Amino acid sequence: MADQGLKELYIDELKDIYNAETQLVKALPKLAKASSSDELREGFEEHLEQTKGHVECLEQIFEMLGESPKGKKCAGMEGLVEEGAEVMKEDLEGAVLDAALIGAAQRVEHYEIAAYGTVIAFANTLGENEQVSLLESTLAEEKETDEKLTELATQINQQALGEDSEERIQPDREQASGKKRTATKRIA
Repeated sequence: MADQGLKELYIDELKDIYNAETQLVKALPKLAKASSSDELREGFEEHLEQTKGHVECLEQIFEMLGESPKGKKCAGMEGLVEEGAEVMKEDLEGAVLDAALIGAAQRVEHYEIAAYGTVIAFANTLGENEQVSLLESTLAEEKETDEKLTELATQINQQALGEDSEERIQPDREQASGKKRTATKRIA
């Protein structure tokens, strides 16, 4: 009886992850399109292909369980996807926008890492060894994506800092040259 309760919880969590992954299949192309960095865009496109594979893997697990993957909406992922959409609406450009997109993407990855860790623990307890193996493979890919985003963030954050410094220096130079012109006019 207790096993049945845990199995139902396991299936419910798998449905949640399945919906989360299908939401990402729709969101990742938008993130890729918004990216100014070719490397970031390629990373989002690569992760889109991985995410499609994650959906297929989950469908395989549902088939093993004799269950349907449908019927649950992942509110957590919906919120994270909405946050990513809000970032794209902000008045950000270049590396600063890319840095914000990476932040949004990493929040998604951390959510997925936690979710997959949870269902792996359930599957282990339920003795679903084949499913554990499939889920662990997906978890490894999610962790790898997070690591790639962290590496890319280091580079892009430096570029964003440079752009920010340039924006501050530029107005200062313009103001300084404007003051000189004013001062010159007064002297003349």
